[in-house]
Amino acid sequence: MKTTKKLTAIMLGVLLVMGASSAQAAKTNYKETAVSAGGSISGMVSYKGDVPAPVMQDLNKEKNPEFCGKHPDAKDGVRPIYKIKVNDGKLANAVVLIENISEGKAWSKDPIVFDFKDCDIFPRVSIVRKTPKGQKENLVKVTNQDEEVLHNPHGYNVRGARRITLFNKPLPSKGSVADVTTNMKRFKIKKDKHFFLQCDQHNFMEADARIVWNPYYAVSGGDGSFKIDQVPAGTYKVTVWHPYAGQTTQEVTVGANADTAVQIELASVK
Repeated sequence: MKTTKKLTAIMLGVLLVMGASSAQAAKTNYKETAVSAGGSISGMVSYKGDVPAPVMQDLNKEKNPEFCGKHPDAKDGVRPIYKIKVNDGKLANAVVLIENISEGKAWSKDPIVFDFKDCDIFPRVSIVRKTPKGQKENLVKVTNQDEEVLHNPHGYNVRGARRITLFNKPLPSKGSVADVTTNMKRFKIKKDKHFFLQCDQHNFMEADARIVWNPYYAVSGGDGSFKIDQVPAGTYKVTVWHPYAGQTTQEVTVGANADTAVQIELASVK
C-alpha cells in the first residue's frame, strides 16, 4: 500500500512538473536574432461579397457637436463610419501575421500610438503586444489631439463576447497623453487576440487591434497590399485578420533571399 502511494505521489509530481513546463513554454518570449538571407511575404488581401453600408452617425446628437461635426468625412453633422473598407475588391486595414515563428528580426523600438483626433481614432486597425518584462513605459500610448475636448480612452481585452477592461483614463485636453504600457501585461498567449479601444465620451469613436506575439506582421493599405520582410527561410502559418471581416489562415513557404507572393481572400458571411 505504501509503495502504491509513493508511486502515485511520484507520478503526480511528474505531471505537475510537466504542466509547469508546458505553461512556461506558452509564456516563452520571442527571441530576437540576426536574420541571414531572409525572405519576404507580400501580396494583396481581397474581399468577396457585399460590403456593409457605413453607419451614418448623427454627430449633432452627440457630445461636442460643434467640434466633432467638423470631421473631414462629415456633412451637415452626419458622418459615415465604415466598418469594412474595400476599394476595387481589395480590403484595407487587415492585419497579416505569421503565427508559428519563435525567433527572428527585432521588435520595433517605436511606441504604438493611438491618436484621438477630429473625434476619431487613428489608426482604426493596428496591432498591440504584451508588455515585455521590465518595461514600464513607452510601449503603448494614447494621445488627445483635439482642442478643448475631453476624451476618455477605454481599452478592452476582447475574449469572445466578453470585454475585459484594461484601462480607462480621461484625457482632458489637447496634448494629454496616457501611457498604458503596464496595462498590457495581462495578455495571455493562448487566450487573447483582440484589443478594442473606445472613447467613453463619444462612443462612436472606436479602434481595433490584433494582439501579436512576434514582430512579423503588416496591416494592408488602402489598396489591400502588404509586405512582411526579414523572414527566415521556412514554412509558416500566415493569418489574415480583420475585426469585422473575419480571418483566414494558410500555409506559406518562404525561400532564402526571395519574395513569396500570396493572394488572400476574406469573404462576407451571409
